[in-house]
Amino acid sequence: MLVNATNMLLKARDGHYAVGQFNINNLEWTKSILLTAQEMNSPVILGVSEGAGKYMTGFKTVAAMVKAMDESLGITVPVALHLDHGTYEGAKACVAAGFTSIMFDGSHYSIDENVAKTTELVALAHDHGLSIEAEVGSIGGEEDGVIGMGEVADPAECAKIAALGIDFLAAGIGNIHGKYPANWKGLDFVALDKIHNATDNIPLVLHGGTGIPDEMIKKAISLGVSKINVNTECQLSFADATRKYIEAGKDLEGKGFDPRKLLAPGAEAIKATVREKIELFGSANKA
Repeated sequence: MLVNATNMLLKARDGHYAVGQFNINNLEWTKSILLTAQEMNSPVILGVSEGAGKYMTGFKTVAAMVKAMDESLGITVPVALHLDHGTYEGAKACVAAGFTSIMFDGSHYSIDENVAKTTELVALAHDHGLSIEAEVGSIGGEEDGVIGMGEVADPAECAKIAALGIDFLAAGIGNIHGKYPANWKGLDFVALDKIHNATDNIPLVLHGGTGIPDEMIKKAISLGVSKINVNTECQLSFADATRKYIEAGKDLEGKGFDPRKLLAPGAEAIKATVREKIELFGSANKA
């Protein structure tokens, strides 16, 4: 049975570990993540971006697939189905489609509009038993068009959004989505500590978990980060394993062109990445 993410993240916060959000793109992705979470006895959050939702023909399709697969595979660990970086309309659509958690990313709105829209969505989510994540706008700058620093959120704005009744908060602490540039300065732990202190111990979320050194991840968890999003890393490992299979000519041997065989190495590579992250985040045997 799917659950919202509130309890698993409160437990993570109090137990000083983090739950991984692994973004899904299709059936193989979902299956690999669910099986690995079950094998590791770890709670897990399946993230769905609006683009991935569209690719999979809509949020209803995604919710139906995830619920059916969770049941068919006999998954017993807590699983949340979460909208990642949702728009106002997307968040509403996911509530209707049967997701168990949503993120409203109002960081590009003015703080007042972000507050108004977040307030409305908090009420909607909680009325339907969903958890809700919000994001606060950044105050990071650019240098010659390259964001070397990543984004750093304002603790006062974080406090304002956290007070609206959201369940967990995404706040920029120098993190970046995708691959990190060579001039990246690392996570800003002073900012993280200020945000943590300003937001009444709310579970914090680290976006852009791919490419952050392990020691920084562990320190971030010790300072209140309870949810870490991983997407690019699974995509890279899937692509790498698939490339090796094709380059080795395996698709030309026997029935190696069968998609079940062709996609198997990539699916196994996703499992290996998820296993590694669950161990790093400390959520193994926490289900």
